Amino acid sequence: MESLLSLSFDYLSSFDGLKIKKGLRQLEGLLAQICLSRSAPTPGAERRQPVASCQVSEQHTKELASLKDDPAFREFFKLQEGFEWNVAIRLIACLERLLGKGSNGQNDLLIVSTLDLLQGILLIHPPSRALFSREIYMNLLLDLLDPSSCPAIQSSTLLTLVTALLDRPFNTRTFETLDGLLTVTSLFKTRSTSREVKMKLIEFLYFYLMPETPVTTTNRDSTGAAAICMAERLQRSPSKRFGGAGGDDGATKTMEEKTVLLGKYLNNVEDLVQDLRETAPFGANIT
Repeated sequence: MESLLSLSFDYLSSFDGLKIKKGLRQLEGLLAQICLSRSAPTPGAERRQPVASCQVSEQHTKELASLKDDPAFREFFKLQEGFEWNVAIRLIACLERLLGKGSNGQNDLLIVSTLDLLQGILLIHPPSRALFSREIYMNLLLDLLDPSSCPAIQSSTLLTLVTALLDRPFNTRTFETLDGLLTVTSLFKTRSTSREVKMKLIEFLYFYLMPETPVTTTNRDSTGAAAICMAERLQRSPSKRFGGAGGDDGATKTMEEKTVLLGKYLNNVEDLVQDLRETAPFGANIT
């Protein structure tokens, strides 16, 4: 597994778009092997199928609860705890280089593919989300929400932002410190923003308004501090808006507090809150 990761990282560190694409595909293949299980063909199935189709066995997504018992997943998770093999930090560095190359069709596709993989790794390895408590990495996502970005990048960035904030109040405070709410609401108000992106922006605001779970010593990931150390070791120059350390307050905020904060940038926030209480879009009852 280390050799495959090493080769993928080499490709991702390139400025050649074809090599970056190859590195992303290799990582995608590795994650697919970890998250998908192959089902054995039923007796006589091979006789009923064409020869070509018999060469590829059917794949099924593994249950999340079963991943912890999978040897490949355990090995991969353990590798992510160290700086050398952490995938998230490499994808972030790749995004920085791609963002610096400007906007064109092929580069935009690479950015979307990188964001999609980053979403996956943040879900598979939650401790890597701690990287986004640092302003320099959170600001990278906000840079991608610029109105000049293509709709596909904006949509993928919003989904990545959700995974970066999930169960991470520290990250949400960093997001707020960097005027993330201003960035999101400004994009929503921009006339050129596509309807699909505006729908995702509303979904993001629903997510943001959800009550937060306090991070305690019993539910904090033991490798979260290690992930922050990795971020410090890979500290790069601040991007064009901000730089420096992460948010100064990891305390949780209530829905009411976030409603007041969001109300500074958007009208009719109470309507969003009411809708959130009535429809429970994320499957949780909100009082």
